[in-house]
Amino acid sequence: MNPLNRLAHRSALFLVVFACAASAFAAGPLPRATPESQGVSSAAIRAYIEAADAGVDTMHGFVLVRHGKVIAEAWWKPQTAETPHVMHSLSKSFTSTAVGLAVAEGKLSIDDPVLKFFPDDAPAKPSKNLQSMRVRDLLMMSTGHQTEPKFTADEPWVKTFLNHPVEFKPGTHFLYNSPGTYMCSAIVQKVTGQTVLEYLKPRLFEPLGIANPTWLSSPQGVSTGGWGLMIRTEDVAKFGQLYLQKGKWEGKQLVPEKWVEMATARQTSNGSDPTRDWDQGYGFQFWRCRHGAFRGDGAFGQFCVVMPEQDAVVAITADTKDMQAELNVVWDKLLPAFGKEPLPENPEEQAKLKDLIAKLAVREGHKDNVLRLPGTPATQPAK
Repeated sequence: MNPLNRLAHRSALFLVVFACAASAFAAGPLPRATPESQGVSSAAIRAYIEAADAGVDTMHGFVLVRHGKVIAEAWWKPQTAETPHVMHSLSKSFTSTAVGLAVAEGKLSIDDPVLKFFPDDAPAKPSKNLQSMRVRDLLMMSTGHQTEPKFTADEPWVKTFLNHPVEFKPGTHFLYNSPGTYMCSAIVQKVTGQTVLEYLKPRLFEPLGIANPTWLSSPQGVSTGGWGLMIRTEDVAKFGQLYLQKGKWEGKQLVPEKWVEMATARQTSNGSDPTRDWDQGYGFQFWRCRHGAFRGDGAFGQFCVVMPEQDAVVAITADTKDMQAELNVVWDKLLPAFGKEPLPENPEEQAKLKDLIAKLAVREGHKDNVLRLPGTPATQPAK
């Protein structure tokens, strides 16, 4: 073989190898199937969408996965399947995943003291409670704070957090605490040398086929962690499906099964009202739900609801003030619809469902919620 042919052969071989390597991370969309083939009637899904459209102000996107297949998807115009959406605090569940991966790689332990990672930002005389605060306490929203630290542009956020009074013994008092999730992000960056966004790209986003995720950063260049992630509605469904499959994706264990079980189990109690999904306990940046489910959620109705007993995932993006009402529609209309066996195909009902979805639109004059850093006007709520 002459040198030119040999070079051409090597170049072609390189392209083939490169393409094969890239394809390993270029996961496509989830497979599709009819509702009836997966044991759910199209009429029941139509009833859910009608109820959500009428009772939730305002729906943006909805993806329903059963047995690993998308059986319904809808967007309220001008939202589309490709529209990146503000996740707000649903970002927390992704930050938790980054912590779990870093733990699996031996870079930290959830029982490490928080002060271990930031000795230069600690108070001159840290309190006993601050000294006893662990990564585990950050994850389960039990830092010991009575109030959330307030980040501003005037002081490094880690320093603000560490100088905030720790009134209770960490691990004993639940307080929803977005700055605590920021600290998880800062710790991952400290031990890996990468932002949470950079760290998750090859380990989570690329294998799942989540393209072009973006994440806000603090003035110190740390992914905000507790909020600020922007991805598509189907990306949320993929993330939920990964957790439903206990961290396994296309035969590969992306997230340790033990971490999935710990993160989604009740790690702390946060209430006792059986009618509220915010009183069912909290894991590691995941909420427990009624009906044996768990979820990640974010302000204004961003939901990744995982229903192990039904082998289903419900992903919703929205802009609503009543998130419990949004979940109630899921429990009232979708939960009873999951059958154990496939149903006969129903082209007539499938056509009605398709027609309804084609007509969906955001109410006139209603705008999407905003996404800004703390300390700026109209800061996005952390909860």
